[in-house]
Amino acid sequence: MLILSAILFGVAALGGLVLGVSGLRQRGLPMWLSLIHGVVAAAGLITLILGVVQGNAGTLTIISLVLFLIAALGGFVLFSYHLRQKPHPKGLIVIHALAAVVAFVLLLIGIL
Repeated sequence: MLILSAILFGVAALGGLVLGVSGLRQRGLPMWLSLIHGVVAAAGLITLILGVVQGNAGTLTIISLVLFLIAALGGFVLFSYHLRQKPHPKGLIVIHALAAVVAFVLLLIGIL
């Protein structure tokens, strides 16, 4: 489960990179990419939760889960801006991305 979670988060990160750069440049964000990014990240989060609940996780993996949950909350807020067609706060974009990247690195280290 943890490896599948890492793969899903890696795929979500690709879409997140495009969205983050576009958001920081205050360009239009494609709704289809936002939806795919969110669905794939949510699938990664669910598989990570299952991996932790099954007892296959160390401390770094649990910290990774907490950080991914924080990133998910930021993602929900960013998506609300998208739905309202308002400019995304640059600070929130950066915090969302940093939380997700740190969580992803910790997950990879935890798996290895």
